[in-house]
Amino acid sequence: MKTVFYGGPALRRVYAEKTLSRIAELSGSEPVFADEIPADTEALFTTWGMRSYPAAYIKENFPRLKYIFYGAGTVQSFARPFMENGVRIFSAWQANGVPVAEFTVSQIILCGKRYFDVFTGGKAAPKGNYGLKVGVIGLGVIGRLVCRMLSAYRLDVYAYDKFLKDSEFEALGVKRASLEEIFSSCDVISNHLANNAQTRGMLCRELIMSMKEDAYFINTGRGAQVDHDALYDVLKASAARTALLDVTDPEPLPEDHKLRKLKNVIISPHIAGSLGDEVGRMGEYMCDEFGRVIGGGAPLYEVTPAMLEVMA
Repeated sequence: MKTVFYGGPALRRVYAEKTLSRIAELSGSEPVFADEIPADTEALFTTWGMRSYPAAYIKENFPRLKYIFYGAGTVQSFARPFMENGVRIFSAWQANGVPVAEFTVSQIILCGKRYFDVFTGGKAAPKGNYGLKVGVIGLGVIGRLVCRMLSAYRLDVYAYDKFLKDSEFEALGVKRASLEEIFSSCDVISNHLANNAQTRGMLCRELIMSMKEDAYFINTGRGAQVDHDALYDVLKASAARTALLDVTDPEPLPEDHKLRKLKNVIISPHIAGSLGDEVGRMGEYMCDEFGRVIGGGAPLYEVTPAMLEVMA
């Protein structure tokens, strides 16, 4: 099978040498790295930097293309025209969720110790992590991973997701709660909502202003989901409240933005996702998926048109 590697400068970091060797073994041919997609490509491995093409161009120029394995997250920018031409698309978005969940869980545990107060000047008494009340907003891939990782601790975890059945909450070992309940009662609140038009501004002023006097708010989802003016007001009203923001709106925040003037706001530069050697996990996921697909197995990470309606 003619396999081609095409994408931006991260390509050789995403597809490490051991991954390339495994793909060559599976395909029966040496991988080709190309600046343009050859017409005889059958399986395309790519990552950040994948271009978008019109459906008619794809039909004419990539007639043999069967599969795209995307060693990164969202495929929204290019997927639909390929799907219209019968090309199957697979994404490593679940692999990228692993470091985000790890980052979030580490922050939650430090919140229980009031660790960040050392830097923000907050004066709340530590609750510790035995029975700490944690709210997880959104149970997509990352939210679920967070809940599973938190099961190793003796926490009291509540979650919001309007699409899931009660049985799925039970399987994760978390309690179903409304957004109102989470914001008004949880010690730590972590946002993992999918990023789409429906969730923009969903974490509104009324919710944010109901936060406990010493609550933490963590955002590794998207900044556009949060009313930043309300967040500023609630944090300014109590120095014991703290926001840990890995994402903002806009991103990055302007240097003179009012949130940057508050000591109890810690802004990290969108580092929760795959960094450094972590990006190799995404290539490995796509290699394993390639093996399943050409071996006749059931894929784990195929993207469908229906998924594009809700995928970030």
